[in-house]
Amino acid sequence: MQGFSGNNACVVEERHALSGIRTNAAAELLGVSPNTLRSWERRFGYPEPRRSAGGHRQYELGELEALRRALLETHNISSAIEVARQRGEGPGSAHRLLEAFDRFDDQLADRFLEESLSLRSVERTVEEILLPAIDLAFDRDGREAEHEFGCRWATGWLHAQRRVVPPATRSEGVLLFDSSAGLGGEALHVQALELGLRRAGFRVLLLSVELAQERVARAMRALAPTALVLCGSGATLDAVGRLVYAVRQMGSQAPLFEYRNAMPVTGSHSVPSLGEMPTDAVRHLRARVDVPPQARAVS
Repeated sequence: MQGFSGNNACVVEERHALSGIRTNAAAELLGVSPNTLRSWERRFGYPEPRRSAGGHRQYELGELEALRRALLETHNISSAIEVARQRGEGPGSAHRLLEAFDRFDDQLADRFLEESLSLRSVERTVEEILLPAIDLAFDRDGREAEHEFGCRWATGWLHAQRRVVPPATRSEGVLLFDSSAGLGGEALHVQALELGLRRAGFRVLLLSVELAQERVARAMRALAPTALVLCGSGATLDAVGRLVYAVRQMGSQAPLFEYRNAMPVTGSHSVPSLGEMPTDAVRHLRARVDVPPQARAVS
């Protein structure tokens, strides 16, 4: 029996993404008989179905998709099961997104993240799927084009998510100074931080760390930020010093933070860190600005 492909596979995904797939449909998706599928379960314990209230097997789509792709690669069931388990592939996994990068298929990448968003928040999708997939793409030799494609696609996806964020619900503004260089995971982390802050209700402005002093003054007047955040690893001490000087000349006492070790110094320094991931940074900033001003001054 032939496995599903094209539109039929999409129908199966839409119909069973949440409820699970019965044995006959699962076997058809893999191109085997139901008896063969049950024998794999007994022998290897994979794919492992759960039982419905009526006692029927219900297979997870993510496990079936992982096994189907591994079978196409290995043509051996024991090897395929080992590969599928190692990848840990489920709905919208980083490895599945990497597969879309390798195919230069932006529509497939979109579909994988839409699948993830049916199970995860935007924040978890970014941190558990998008950013790890970019890291995976970067860590391979001879795949520079696939990595570049992934970075360009991810930039567009984050931008699209930013465009649909509702208007700010908080009065506080956060001014992000970006020193990341070009395409890459670092720049995407900065964009992910901007998205996370906007989704948390903050007013946000993202500007280059090399912004001219007069432009800094205009940005300060426009945003009146509650916090400044240095992002990326390309800043120099001189650039940071000029920014801080320009900010203080405007009479602002907004504290300066760093994201992902952005301060261009070795050893200890006095600039607080917001952590390594966008949700960590949002949580730390929210905790800071939610402290009453008098208590903030004491701390």
